[in-house]
Amino acid sequence: MNLSISVVVLTYNEEKNIEGCLDSIQNLVADIFIVDSYSSDNTLEIVRRYTNKIYQHPFENYAKQFNWALQNLPIKTEWIMRLDADEKVTPELKNELLEKLPVLSDQQTGLYLKRRVYFMGKWIKHGGYYPTWLLRVWRRGKAYCEERWMDEHMKIIEGDVLFLENDIIDENRKDLHWWTGKHNSYATREAIDILNLKYNFLDYDGVSAKFWGTQEQRKRWIKEKIYANLPLFVRPFFYFIFRYVIKLGFLDGKEGLIWHFLQGFWYRFLVDAKVYEIKKRTEAEHKAVRDVIYELYGIR
Repeated sequence: MNLSISVVVLTYNEEKNIEGCLDSIQNLVADIFIVDSYSSDNTLEIVRRYTNKIYQHPFENYAKQFNWALQNLPIKTEWIMRLDADEKVTPELKNELLEKLPVLSDQQTGLYLKRRVYFMGKWIKHGGYYPTWLLRVWRRGKAYCEERWMDEHMKIIEGDVLFLENDIIDENRKDLHWWTGKHNSYATREAIDILNLKYNFLDYDGVSAKFWGTQEQRKRWIKEKIYANLPLFVRPFFYFIFRYVIKLGFLDGKEGLIWHFLQGFWYRFLVDAKVYEIKKRTEAEHKAVRDVIYELYGIR
C-alpha cells in the first residue's frame, strides 16, 4: 500500500533525469506533483506517464518556486516529500519509509535523509561530501523552504525530526557543458547571499547558523562566520585543500578530482570574482549593491 505522501518535483528541461526520479517512487507515494518552468524538451511527455498533476509557473529561484508549490498545490496527503528531478529514492530508503512512516508519533514532523552524490558515474564518498543530511520529508503544513538565492534548505516550523538510515541518490545525467553553465548561474546567486551578509539588503528567515546544531546549521555557521571572513580569492584555495587533501577527496579518483576542483575551487573562485565585480562597480559608480546586482544580472 502506498504511503500518504505527496512528492513535489520542480522541473525544467529534465528529460535525461526525470524518468529515473519518478520510477524510484513507484509503489511508495500517493501523489506526484510536478511544477514545471515551461520546459521545451520532452520532460512533460515523460512526466505524463506517471502523473497528470502538472503545473507550470515562472521560475525566479528554487525557494520561491517551491514555496509557491506548497502554497498553491492541492496537496491532501499527511506528508510531503521534496525530490529534485535528478534524484532517486534507493530501494533501501523506500523500504525504510514503508516501515517507519506509519508508526511515527504525532510529535515527529520531519525526516532527514542522506544524499549520495554521483558525478560522471562515480559515487563521491570523500571530501566531506557524504553523508549530507537534508530535510526532505515533513508533515503537511509543518515546513517551508527558506528564502535564499542559493543553498536553500527546508525548515521545520514545529515538532521533532528523525534521521533515517538510507539514502537518496543525486546523479545528474547532463554533460559538463550544462554543469558549468548551471554553476555559473549558481555563482551569481551565491555572490548575492555573500554580499547580503555584509550589506543586509535582503531579509532571510531560515535555517540558523549554529556550530553545535544540525549538520546544515554547522555548515552554515562555518560558511558565514569563517569562510565569508577570509580574503577574496584566497579562501577557494584553502577550501579546495581542505576538501581534496584533509578530507581525502583524492580517494574519489579522476572523477573526484574533476568534481572537487570544479565544485570546490573553480566554482568558489567564480563566486569571489562576481563578489569583486559587484563591489568594484558599486564603489566606482556610487550605487547601492542591490541596484548593481539588478543592472548586471537582472535579479532583484
